[in-house]
Amino acid sequence: MDNQPEPFIVYIGTYTRRESFVDGKAEGIYVYRMDPRTGALTHAATVPGTVNPSFLVVSAGKDYLYAVNELTAERGAHGTVTAFAIDPVTKNLNSLNKQSTHGFAPCYLSIDDTGRFILVANYESGSLCVLPIEADGRLGEATDVVQHHGSGLNAERQEGPHAHMILSGPDCRTIFTVDLGIDKILPYDLDRQHGKLLPIDSAVTQLAPGTGPRHLTFHPNGRFAYVISELQSTVISFRIGARRGTLEELQTVSTLPAGFTGENSGAEIQAAPSGRFVYASNRGHDSIAIFAVDEATGTLSLVGHEPTQGVGPRNFAIDPSGMFLLVANQDSDTIVTFRIDQETGQLRQAGDVADAPTPVCIQFA
Repeated sequence: MDNQPEPFIVYIGTYTRRESFVDGKAEGIYVYRMDPRTGALTHAATVPGTVNPSFLVVSAGKDYLYAVNELTAERGAHGTVTAFAIDPVTKNLNSLNKQSTHGFAPCYLSIDDTGRFILVANYESGSLCVLPIEADGRLGEATDVVQHHGSGLNAERQEGPHAHMILSGPDCRTIFTVDLGIDKILPYDLDRQHGKLLPIDSAVTQLAPGTGPRHLTFHPNGRFAYVISELQSTVISFRIGARRGTLEELQTVSTLPAGFTGENSGAEIQAAPSGRFVYASNRGHDSIAIFAVDEATGTLSLVGHEPTQGVGPRNFAIDPSGMFLLVANQDSDTIVTFRIDQETGQLRQAGDVADAPTPVCIQFA
């Protein structure tokens, strides 16, 4: 009798061409199988024909995948999102259609809690876009585009708004957006009848000037949130307020070890499914910062740093079992798997390093 566990399917988003900020070398989206016992990755397929599919999201039913096409203004066309059907047997991807995000350099997308809308953050434009999902998985034309306004302290990086993330909050009602360019976390209500984002202006969180917030993660208990600063390499902890959309700041901690003097930018942040640890990636120090969570107060204490065995860890993901953490080293073309110590939160490399050209995003299905 065969008791071998089914492998996890892993999709890797990439850059496929040279841009002003990256030397993209990939051919499209890469499909891997991960052994849930060892964390070993095996390349299963390459899905060509889509440009800069840098960030991905998989539908709740695991039957569709959506990828941004991160196109910038210098190329003269708006960014797009491409919809794919996931083959139920091979897990390969079949392109369905694409729609404009009505902005430049879409860098993040998520699916609302009802599964009816794709929510997109256009980094270069500093705007948000809502795309309806049709019954067959295809995307309809945008039902809303929201433009952020303002600038920040850092003249080079914050000359205007730069929306970097958009996702549903723990209440499954509030949509939180993170804007690096204006140092704000902006909450919205989503009118699901018309596909419109309605700002909750009274609950906007203003961060310290020059913070440059990038990504946000929520604690599994739904009481706390953690934001990584790209520009200052910090993690800011928040309690989720009683009033809808509000975040109450608790603490700011560095993602870097004491004494580090090199250049660095924060990238990804995620809470472990256990709720006991928060992880954050450093590009420059090229490490994963490991924090223990005080689950009563939501505050963090540093456990340590684990080198990512590569350069430019832009993204990482924790597998569905919570046992492994996979890191995408964008600038050294590798995916490295680490086993998570469930007691200490520390990371230990597991298995071989997998080759993947210019990896940007890791999504489990």
